[in-house]
Amino acid sequence: MKEKHVLGLSGGRDSAALAVFMRQHYPDLNIHYFFTDTGKELPEVYEFLGHLEGFLGKPIERLNPDRDFDFWLRQYGNYLPSARSRWCTRQLKLRPFEQWIKSDLESGIKVFSYIAIRADEPERLGMQTTHANLQVKFPFRENGVDKAGVINLLESSGLGLPSYYRWRSRSGCTFCFFQQKIEWVRLKDEHPEAFEEAKRYEKTALQHGSPFTWSENESLSELEHPKRVEEIKRDYRKRVEREKSRKQGNPLHEGLECIEIDEIYGVPEVSASCIVCHK
Repeated sequence: MKEKHVLGLSGGRDSAALAVFMRQHYPDLNIHYFFTDTGKELPEVYEFLGHLEGFLGKPIERLNPDRDFDFWLRQYGNYLPSARSRWCTRQLKLRPFEQWIKSDLESGIKVFSYIAIRADEPERLGMQTTHANLQVKFPFRENGVDKAGVINLLESSGLGLPSYYRWRSRSGCTFCFFQQKIEWVRLKDEHPEAFEEAKRYEKTALQHGSPFTWSENESLSELEHPKRVEEIKRDYRKRVEREKSRKQGNPLHEGLECIEIDEIYGVPEVSASCIVCHK
C-alpha cells in the first residue's frame, strides 16, 4: 500500500517544533507540510511560516478554503463562531484538510497525519480519524517531548518562537474567541486595523441577533473603553504577580514573559481549544 505523510502547521510553536523534530529524526521521510489559511491570520504567522520553509528546505502548501470566513458567516446567519458553536474550525480548517487528502484516501493510499500534542497535555484530544486509510500519530507523546522540549527544539534550530508570543498566547485568527481580554487589549495596540475589523463583525452579528460577542460578556466597544482597558491591565498585572509568587521565574526566551497567559488564566476549555488552529 502506498503511503503519504502529512503534517499540519498552525503558525504556532508546537506544530513548528514538530516539523523540526520530524526533519531531525526522520530525514528520509517525505513529509507534506500544509497550512490551512483562513485569510484572517496575524501577519506574524505568515512571517514565521516563511522562516520555517527556509529551515525545512521545502514549501508549506497553503490550503485555502474555497469559501472564506465572510461566506460562512452569512451561511450561519451572521452568528459569530464561539467555543459552543465552532463552525469556523469545521469549515475553514478541517474541511479543507479533508478535501485535500480525500482523493488519496479513496485511491487506497495510507495517509499518516502527525499532530503536535505534547507529552504534558493529557487533556487534549487528537483529530478523530474519519477514514480507514487515515492514521493519526502523536510523535511528541510517543517520545516524551513536553513544553520545555518544544522550546528547546525551536531555539536550537535557530528559528526561535513566533514573534506574536510576545503579546499573545497562541496562533489562530485575529479575532479568535479563545483570546483572553488582555490579548484583545494587546491586539488593539499591535494591530488596530484587525481590532476594528473584529468590531465590525461583532456589530453586524449583534444586529442579526447573534447571542455571542468575541469576548465573553462584553462587546469590543465596551472592552476598548480607556477605563476598562486599564482595569484589564491592572487585573493582568495582579495575576502575573500572584503567579510569580507561586513559582520561581524561569525565562524561556529573551523578551518573553516568564509566565505565559495560559498559566495565568488557565487553558481554554473544549480540549484546550482547536487542535488545528492553535499550538
